Amino acid sequence: MKFYKYQATGNDFIFFFGNIILSDKQIAFLCNRKFGIGADGVIIIKKKEGYDFEMIFYNPDGSQSFCGNGTRCAVMFAKKMGLIKNSANLLAFDGKHSAEILNDNKVKLNMSEVSEIEVINNNSFFLDTGSPHFVRYSSEIDSNNFIKQCKEIRYNSRFSEKGVNVNFISKYKTGIQIRTYERGVEDETLSCGTGVTAGALVYAKTENISKGIIDIYSKGGDLQIEFTSSNNSFSNIYLIGSANFVFKGEIDV
Repeated sequence: MKFYKYQATGNDFIFFFGNIILSDKQIAFLCNRKFGIGADGVIIIKKKEGYDFEMIFYNPDGSQSFCGNGTRCAVMFAKKMGLIKNSANLLAFDGKHSAEILNDNKVKLNMSEVSEIEVINNNSFFLDTGSPHFVRYSSEIDSNNFIKQCKEIRYNSRFSEKGVNVNFISKYKTGIQIRTYERGVEDETLSCGTGVTAGALVYAKTENISKGIIDIYSKGGDLQIEFTSSNNSFSNIYLIGSANFVFKGEIDV
């Protein structure tokens, strides 16, 4: 099978084009960094009536969800495949999205609206940005215990059944610094599109910012979130950042 590898601020994905069906075991093999190609997820791009294309995203454990960084990579891949030029209307796990390629490698992706941010306590929040996210302000964002702390949240009584992505944020430069533990990967990733969106919206809520662009600093690189808000709901949300082709090849699965 011919595959393509893309990454968006260090979040990396394996792409296939066409009507391809993969088992959970095959997906796990492909994502394995020792025995397979290595990735944070697998994405299949298919033609879809009424859309420029459909993307099907799989976490390394075979579960499905929406993936912001993966979708930005999908837009670049769709251009490479000749499905689009510089704009796209696509179907993903959580519904319809639009996107625009701003330059050679930067993609502006329209995210789902967020109707509510749940306040768990004075520094912890829950919201869904296409995938469920727990966001906590932390003064120890660089702690070596980050993964241990995230697992305690991800596997607690509230979230253990369906899972949750865990994000620690802190104020930094012109926005926030963020670290994310992703369900399905069950580890920290260098970046997470729905995670940085969740972190930015929590920051906007706590800082009483009603609209604008927030700079996000992740381990894999810098991103931006553009939005407007009213009465604890957020609309016109855009995830902006780079997405790059890495290499292509063939593999037996």
